[in-house]
Amino acid sequence: MVPVNTILGPLRRGRGDPTFRVVDGAVWRTARTPLGPATLWIRADGAAGEVVAEAWGAGAGWALEALPDMLGDADTGADEFVADVAGRHPFLREALRRHPHWRVPRSGLVFEALLAAILEQKVTGQEAWAGWQALLRRFGEPAPGPAAPQLGLRLAPSPETVRMIPSWEWLAMPVDPARSRVAVVTARVASALERTVALAHADAERALCSLPGIGVWTAAEVRQRAHGDPDAVSFGDYHVPGRIGLSLTGASVDDAGLEALLEPFRPHRYRVQRLVELCGGAPPRRGPRMPPRRHLPGRYR
Repeated sequence: MVPVNTILGPLRRGRGDPTFRVVDGAVWRTARTPLGPATLWIRADGAAGEVVAEAWGAGAGWALEALPDMLGDADTGADEFVADVAGRHPFLREALRRHPHWRVPRSGLVFEALLAAILEQKVTGQEAWAGWQALLRRFGEPAPGPAAPQLGLRLAPSPETVRMIPSWEWLAMPVDPARSRVAVVTARVASALERTVALAHADAERALCSLPGIGVWTAAEVRQRAHGDPDAVSFGDYHVPGRIGLSLTGASVDDAGLEALLEPFRPHRYRVQRLVELCGGAPPRRGPRMPPRRHLPGRYR
């Protein structure tokens, strides 16, 4: 049984993401492929033990061909992790018992993952997802396929479109200048970024981090989704160290503590992170939730 929703879950940017819908257990996902726009409908057929999929648009063929990797078929290290690594910790044993068929996805679409990650830099989830949805409403396109209008499916804007968005439009979404500048800069080199999927994971990280405004956190978020890197930990995240520390040791840790804690699990450190996201708890809140910033001209919905 392929857990389609669980594997593809990281590709979804909040519940209102116009590129991703779950309807009656099936996933609808849009993508701007190298051959053009595509809408995918994906469902796991438990009785037959297979995945059923359909696609529409100029990029439909590419999307269907890429679907096995998107569902973790290229994740060849999963069995090694189960046999040699997970047994070291009772939390991971239980998490794998609950998610035995989970794999690291590999979308192969670098700019798509990078654009979304840039909007999530140093802001609350509410602010990031509001910016993503506004960007798609204003500058995305209707997705292909007969059900796309009814489901409100849209495509993320192309690199060419992102390069042309004026500063006042970014502010109205609202996306601050620090993030919009990085988005525009990366859009200028989008073609080169797409070629990083063919690189070794360490080389892909170096290539991403060579760009202004892209650090280890952003590069890891992209590698988890576009490159299928099982070792890409989100160092620098506000929540990740505390959740992993709580799940594995019973106490929160900082980034330095997280690095030491995960070192024995190399090259499977992202697997640990994702299993904690799926099964772990969160550190107790010690204050009010961080509010989104209100000094930008756009409105949060």
